[in-house]
Order: sequence, then C-alpha cells, then structure tokens
Amino acid sequence: PATATPATATPATATPATATPATATPSPLVPAEEVSSTPVPGAPGTPAPEVATSAGPTTAPPPGVQRPAMPGAPPAPGARPVPPPPGFMRGPGGRPIPPPPGGPPRSATGKPIPPPPGGAPREDQRSGATSGSGPRGPGRGPSSPPGRTSAPSTGRPGMGRPSGGPGSGGPGGPGGSPGGGPGGQMLRPGQVPGAGGRPGGPGRGAPGGPRRRKSGGRRRRNREELQPQGLPVYTPDNAPIPEGEIIIERGSTAKELGPKLNRSAADVVRFLLQQGEMITATQTLSDDMIELFAAEIGATVQLVNPGEAQEATLQQLLEVLDQEDEDEANLQPRPPVITVMGHVDHGKTLLLDRIRSANVVEGEAGGITQHIGAYQVERGGRMLTFIDTPGHEAFTSMRARGADVTDIVILVVAADDGVMPTTLEALAHARAAEVPIVVAINKIDRENADPNRVMQQLSEHGLVPEQWGGDTIIVEISALQSLGIDDLLDNVLLIAEVEDLRANPAGRAYGAVLEAHLDVGRGPVATVLVQRGTLKVGDPMVAGPAWGKVRALIDHTGRSVKIAGPSMPVQVLGLSEVAGAGDEFVVAPDDKTARRVGDTRGQYARIRGIAADASAISSGVKLEDIFEQIQKGEAATLNLVLKADVNGSLEALTDSLRKLERDEVKIAFVHRAVGGITENDVQLAATTGSTIIGFNVRPDRKARTLAELESVEIRTYEIIYQVIEDIQSAMIGLLEPEFEEVVTGEAEVREIFRVPRIGAIAGCYVLNGTITRGSKVRFLREGTIIWKGAVNSLKRFKDDAREVQAGFECGIGLSDFQDLKAGDIIETYSDREIPRV
Repeated sequence: PATATPATATPATATPATATPATATPSPLVPAEEVSSTPVPGAPGTPAPEVATSAGPTTAPPPGVQRPAMPGAPPAPGARPVPPPPGFMRGPGGRPIPPPPGGPPRSATGKPIPPPPGGAPREDQRSGATSGSGPRGPGRGPSSPPGRTSAPSTGRPGMGRPSGGPGSGGPGGPGGSPGGGPGGQMLRPGQVPGAGGRPGGPGRGAPGGPRRRKSGGRRRRNREELQPQGLPVYTPDNAPIPEGEIIIERGSTAKELGPKLNRSAADVVRFLLQQGEMITATQTLSDDMIELFAAEIGATVQLVNPGEAQEATLQQLLEVLDQEDEDEANLQPRPPVITVMGHVDHGKTLLLDRIRSANVVEGEAGGITQHIGAYQVERGGRMLTFIDTPGHEAFTSMRARGADVTDIVILVVAADDGVMPTTLEALAHARAAEVPIVVAINKIDRENADPNRVMQQLSEHGLVPEQWGGDTIIVEISALQSLGIDDLLDNVLLIAEVEDLRANPAGRAYGAVLEAHLDVGRGPVATVLVQRGTLKVGDPMVAGPAWGKVRALIDHTGRSVKIAGPSMPVQVLGLSEVAGAGDEFVVAPDDKTARRVGDTRGQYARIRGIAADASAISSGVKLEDIFEQIQKGEAATLNLVLKADVNGSLEALTDSLRKLERDEVKIAFVHRAVGGITENDVQLAATTGSTIIGFNVRPDRKARTLAELESVEIRTYEIIYQVIEDIQSAMIGLLEPEFEEVVTGEAEVREIFRVPRIGAIAGCYVLNGTITRGSKVRFLREGTIIWKGAVNSLKRFKDDAREVQAGFECGIGLSDFQDLKAGDIIETYSDREIPRV
C-alpha cells in the first residue's frame, strides 16, 4: 500500500493538530522505543486491527482532510506506525473514514449525531488517555480516566496535549506514555471524524500516571503474623566457656541462664528437653537443672539467692577464700573465742571483771552492758578471748553476732532467778551457731539460791548436767565472792583443747565487726575480731560500705599494736565511715578494689533507703501529739530521728522501737546515725515534724538553741529500756508527770592546772547561764558524754565562790574525774518536774 510522505500528507490548510503523527519527531526527553505504536488491548471502543489485502491503488482523501495511515501499512521513512483512532468508521477496502472538517459529527446519511445522554462531554473528558504501566511522563495535566485513548497531538511532551474534539481546544490529561498520547474525541460507529482543533494549552493538574491503589499494609501485616517464626539459634559446641566461677541467681530462666554461660536460651531448652524436662525459655529453673546444664558444658557456677548476685560478685573481687579451702599444713593453733551470754543482771560482766581483775560494771549506765566488750586473758600459758554481750532483750542482734563468731558459750544463769526468756533466747543463738555450751550458775552465795531448781529448768530445755548423766558442763560460781571461777576456766580450756581450734595466720586478714562508733578526734572506729590471717597497719580494708587504709590498731588494753593475729580483738582506725555491727571485714588486694567494693555497697544501701526515707517524710506527728491523734481515731505516724553513741546501740534501739508499732501508730525513722546531735538533725526534724531521740549523746549548744527556735523536741537517754518504756507510754497515752533536765550553765575548759593532793582543776570561761557549786554536771567532748558527776569545788581566782555568772572565768574541780582537755564543755543541769496534761 502507498504511504503518504510528510510533504503530501498534510495539506496547506491543515492545522498542527491534524498533522500526521508519522512525521512527528519524538521528544528528546523520552526514548524513541518508549513511544508505543500498539493500541491498548481491551480498551473500550477499540476495534481489532485489520490488515488491508487489496494491492490496488489507493484512493486519495478529500481535499483538506488527511488520511490516516492504515493498520499494517509500512511506516514512512523516519516515522513510526500510528494506530488508527478508536471509533472511526471504515470505508471500502477497510480504510477509515476521516471526520468532516469542522462542525459536529454526522452520520452516514449526513444527519448530525446528537450528544450522548447527560449532555456534551466536559472539556476534561474529551481526551481519553489510557493509564499505561510505563514510567510517568513529566506532564502536569490532570490524570486521564482509564480505558480511553487519545488522538494525535503535536503538543510538547509533558506540557499538556491538544484537545480531542474538533474545535474544542481544551487541555487533555497526560497519558500513560511520556508526554501524553495523541488527542481526539470518542466517536460512535458510523460517525465521520472532524478536523482537528487548535493545540491545547498546558495542563494545570497533578502529575499523571497510574491510579494510586489502596494500601495493603494491614493485610500484609496479617500475612506476616501468620508466617512461621524463625528457627531457634543454637550455639556451636566448641564455643568458649566463661572462665572462673559464674554467679547465678536461684530461679533464673533459660533466657537469663544462657547468656551468662555463653549459650543461647535454645541451648538450655534443648538440653533439658533431652533430659525429659518440659520447660520453656521463660520458665524458672530449679537448682538441679542449672547445675546439670553447667556440668554438661563444663562450667562452674555458684548459686546465690535472688538479690545477692551483686554481693557475690564483690566477694569475687575481694578474692575471699573459705576456711575449708585453707591448706591443712598452714593451720596453726589459735586462742578460743568465748562469749558470755545470759539474762540481764545475772552477773555476766561481773564474772568477766573477776576474770580480768578489772571493774567494768561501774562504768556501764544502769549497771547493764549496752556494748559488746572484747578482751583477752592469759590463763595457764594460753590466751583466751572473751566477748561480753548485752543481756537486755533489746540487744538480740548483738547476742546473735556474739554467737556467730564464738567457739565456746558460757551461759550465765542466776541461782535465785532461774531460767529467764532472755536465757532461752541466748541458748537458741548458741545452738544455731553449733558451739559447745558451758553453764555457770551464778549467785550461789545468796540465801534464796536454788541450783537444783536451775538445773531442772535447764534439763527441760535440753541441757542435762553431767552430774545427772548428761553431757552439759555446769559449774556453780559466785562472781561477787570469786568462788568457782578457776574451775570454770579449767573446763573452758579443756573444751578448747578438745575442739582443736586452728587458723592460718598468713595471708590477708578476715573477720567480723563486733561494734563501731564515731569517735571525736579519731573518726570512725570499728571493734573487730580477726578470725584468720593477720591484720597489719597500712592494709586496705573493707567492712560493709566502709573502706580505707588501716591507720592504727588498738588492743583491749588501749595500747597501739602493729599486727593482730587470729582470735585477737582490736580497734581499727582509718575507715571512711562507721561500719555496721555484724558486717564482715576483709583486707582487699589493693586500695582501688577496696574503694570500688565499699562505694558499690554504699550506693546500693542508699538506694534501698530511699523508699523508706520517702515514706517517713510523709505526714507524721511528734511524740507529744501522739495521744491527741489517737483519741481522734486517726492512724498516726511517729517520725523519729535517732542518734546513738555506737552502731550496736543504734541497731538495738531501732529493733526495739519497731516492736512497739500498733495499728493506730506507726513508727518511721527519718534519720539514724552515730554521733552527737547536730544542727542538721534539728533542721531535718523541724522539716519532717520528727522527735529527736539521743541515746548516750547530747546536742551541742547550737543545736539546742536551734531546737528551741524551731520547737523541736529532743529527748536523751542513757539506758535503753528507759527509751522503750517512755515511747511505749507515749504511744498508749499513759505518760505520767516526769522530770525534765534543764541546763543551768555551760563553761568551756581553757586551761588545766595540776594541784598536788587535789588533782586537775579546769580553768574555765562561763559561756551561758550560771555555774553553781554542787550542781549536777555532764562533761562533754564534742557532743558526746564522757563523764557525769557534780561540781566539787568552784573558785574565782583564789577565793571560793558559790556561783559564777556568764562572761566570767573560774576554776572548777570535778569529783573523781581527771581526764581534762582544753576545749571540753562542762554543762550543769537540774531536774525540773513537768506536769503532763
């Protein structure tokens, strides 16, 4: 068939919109191969392509009308074939009939074709570009509805295309091909296409392209959830095993156990399933399961209770060895540690006085022991270490500590009182420690003494005397008359020889803290008992959260020593803070390790105390307001600030006060510390509405003045059961009228004068009040009570004086006290009765 050339195909009157597409030059922005010449299959109104079979000459089109190229005809040189417009009528030979020039479309009879129902098509619907799957063109016209094709256009690619209908001139939407498809109007079968209109302007719509589909994210997620999970990951058998002993908490899961042993949770689950244990990765494991898996891979584990893993890790840093790990060849005999236990006022301390040939009872407030005393006595060429524990029921923890570090227990029972509740408690501590027990029946010199009744009571609790066929050594003594003491010591030495007590004196020292307090001028002081190794001056030491380098060692006689071997009690100076009574101490490998362990323990202790302190600072009442709030039927919280002279007393006081709690009254300890009462304590008490309880300590002058301004109640005691009775009476509203100590004068020691036959005279300057001869006096050293007595003599220059006012100097002589130092405070006071309302 003949193919029209560009010169003959376009008449002179043809507009650019009706030019033959075969002559159009492709856009330089779009590759030529992307311009499709194949009609979109399945598009509505698109007839199947027909191939002309006639080989005869072609008929020229009417003047002014361009004849489109026939389907299947070879393209002109330099042009690509263009499909016929959809909806064109075909004439004889299959050639499409072009539309008449201008005017509406007409039928074969020449009648105009009416517009379709609904009116003429809109301007934006006259061009029907088809959304293809190719890349989106750079055009900016509105997207074309799918299913329509466009007629030929000579508009610039991407800038819109000519309108579809004759004379319409409206902009068309971009097609699937780059730059848009050819423009044109949809024709019904039998219609004659009209002449092309003028070129359309650039489109102003959004970029064309395929219609956006709805997101299938939810469906995709559902499919992903239904997909099978990944296979478990197993560790190779040759994976390395952690060296050393691994700390594992009891009740760990497979997910927690696996990473600690360099294995995955799947390894643990698979192994236990092979052993017949049906477990999951999040199920807690028994001790046997953990040890079985560790043995399978060749690891060494140490099981600890939940919450103790951190402390066990710190113990590993300190490299603490058990007694069983010591080499037998290095063990040497050591002195026995003997603890004297029993009920209060049954003669324990007096017995120790007779053994030591000393007098300790008179130095104890109320005649009862309130601290743990440790002494060493030589007997028959051997050293004996004695520990005196308090007998009052408030000092349960002290007795427990004494039993934990002892080798032999001497249980003192009064022949007149018999077995008391505290006696049974001490017996329980001794049995828990699994140590031999020797019973000393004291006070046999009294008229109402009945040793047989005491032995009968002891037999009822499992202590059958040797005289009755049992195995308990019972010795009758009188500490006051020094009767039977030698027999008691001989039995103790016999038991110590049978026990064959040994320890390794070489290596780093290890032991227990018996007592600790804050000493003025010396700082924190800890009384420790060395259990193995040798403690030396300069050793880096850790005792609970306290750490430091040992600056000095003081033995029980007050002398400074350089070393302390096994079973030797000493006082240690140089710690960073007051150690806790009952804490173990150990010499660290170096200073850095000691500091790290101590700081870590202190940090955890502070974290644990945050919750308790926060609850304590909540709304509380003072001790004087407890009764009023109880009468209202409201639950009250008693806020207390506790200060004591030593750590053991502070602990005993805390435990005793906690036992006083009732449903109506709760006790909250806002602050507890060792040392004198300071301004910071008063400020804290004023902020939290607390009452300050001082045990064997006094407030300094500034703290007392601030307490009066802030109306903070300060109560000081020297005997622990007085504290308990007072607070218990206040809590139940039964406080009787009592006496209050009123400070009458305060003087500062400036100089010390030594007078023959008289002793030391304190040259003082009266700071406050009036110093009166014969008045009661407290001797204070940095807020701590050193001595109590009376003013024996008072002088102004060389003359005797009855009283000295503030602002004057005087000389004060104290009865039976000579340890005077410059800077000490002499405080006089009187007792004043306070009626209770």
